[in-house]
Amino acid sequence: MQVILGVIYHFIGGVASGSFYVPYKRVKGWNWESYWIIGGLFSWLIVPPLAAWLTVPNFTSIIAQTDSSTFWWTYFWGILWGIGGLTYGLGMRYLGMSLGNSVLLGFTAAFGALVPSIYYNFAHTPGKTTFSDLLNTSWGQIVLVGVMLCLTGIVICGRAGVLKEKELPAEKKKESVKEFSLVKGLIVCTISGILSACFNYGIEAGTPMAESANAVWKAANPGETVEFLYQNNVIYIVLLWGGLTTNLIWCMTLNARNKTFGDYTNRQAPLLRNYFFSALAGTVWFLQFFFYGMGESKLGNGASSWILHMAFIILVANIWGIALKEWSGVSKKTKITIGVGIILILLSVILVGYGNSLK
Repeated sequence: MQVILGVIYHFIGGVASGSFYVPYKRVKGWNWESYWIIGGLFSWLIVPPLAAWLTVPNFTSIIAQTDSSTFWWTYFWGILWGIGGLTYGLGMRYLGMSLGNSVLLGFTAAFGALVPSIYYNFAHTPGKTTFSDLLNTSWGQIVLVGVMLCLTGIVICGRAGVLKEKELPAEKKKESVKEFSLVKGLIVCTISGILSACFNYGIEAGTPMAESANAVWKAANPGETVEFLYQNNVIYIVLLWGGLTTNLIWCMTLNARNKTFGDYTNRQAPLLRNYFFSALAGTVWFLQFFFYGMGESKLGNGASSWILHMAFIILVANIWGIALKEWSGVSKKTKITIGVGIILILLSVILVGYGNSLK
């Protein structure tokens, strides 16, 4: 039952992440840097402490008592992740939600799922899954097969994007993705995908904070036998400060360079609507990790949780891509190709969930 709940929570988180960019499409008359940072203020500064206040007793004390090494490593990985999150938006601009998420999150899935387990092979930590565990146990081998199947599905989705690039004239491609550029998009999504995996490293670095929250909760609930569902919420505050730092500097730089500070008060744009949809996008974005933390409390923060989260995001993003007609006008072969990629990703989710249940 705990595994099923974990998968459900990861699915909800995937829906949030795969959908958060959609409200930005309702923003009118603002430049990208303006609506991105308004959404980011909700994602990284406003909503995380609110969520922690609602779910984690004495979260401010936990952060204050965290040793400096844990705090700064968590913040450091957040800064690197912030660069990945920043370029995520550019990737969606160039490739669209369907292809962009498939390529970008493929790298994020692979690096985020496997690098921590490789690290723990050299820095053994009780309770953490090592790469040797994955290689030498039946459940771990199933998880690895699921990871490889997911990556195969992502490669196939990328192949579908190449076919789309060849088949559609520029005017048709830009009906659904106005700034479509395969080369730019692939470069940006590769960089973004690798750096976005740093979020998982930040969760690993901030584990002592989650353990403190878990200990406080268990002391207040001595009869409970499960882990605290919201323990990761205290990590996100510090981790997302790092992301905010990177994005705020870059967006303010773009505002200055492009002379777009006027966007925030431009009465020729629908200001109330723009602020609302930017705030909505930012809040929905944070919900992905709110539910990721809940899923992680059930499954553990190893390859299983990360790959499930990424796979669900890819599935939802591709569904949105279809709904937004990003694949309209392509050949039957291309549609079958993207469909096969999505099916393989779905099968990978089942395999990873099964392997984790055996653990």
